[in-house]
Amino acid sequence: MLLCFNAVVLLSSSQPQATASILTAQEATIGEAKLQSHIPALAQPAFVESVSPATQPPSSVKPAQDTNLVIKLRERRVYVYRSDRVQTSFPIAVGKAGWETPTGTFRVMQMLQNPAWEHPWTGQVIPPGPNNPLGIRWIGFWTDGKNMIGFHGTPNEQLIGRAVSHGCVRMRNRDIQALYELVSLGTPVIVER
Repeated sequence: MLLCFNAVVLLSSSQPQATASILTAQEATIGEAKLQSHIPALAQPAFVESVSPATQPPSSVKPAQDTNLVIKLRERRVYVYRSDRVQTSFPIAVGKAGWETPTGTFRVMQMLQNPAWEHPWTGQVIPPGPNNPLGIRWIGFWTDGKNMIGFHGTPNEQLIGRAVSHGCVRMRNRDIQALYELVSLGTPVIVER
């Protein structure tokens, strides 16, 4: 289950919980809203090693093996490093008070193009398109075993640079598209204050 936008993430045992899900574009167009990504019951954050072919980056993309991402929450930026040198950086929006983006070292565990989004409380599925809260790309890097946090686009690009999400890292759609081309499954993601 994916957690972003109007959803919330369980970062400590004292916080309320809601869940959301994402669907691939193909699944969103099928009458049944069968979820593409179910993550089992709550557990410690973990690297999910198995992914379906639908979550694989395009075969034409060949990110460098020595690429890693560093999110600097205070700066509200993500830096793309290659061989310990900054290649580029992008402005981001991060988790708001009470729903902070988790810090630590993680790995890219899921990549989706044009994801659909399921509202965590109403179950309404928002298909890919200009009003989708996830924008045009999803790069998941954290899970508590039930919910996921990751990078995604947004139709509300004016909020980039603020602490407004429920843990996810929002980016302008053109920036998440560029980032998507620079990473692959397993790319390290370091989140610092």
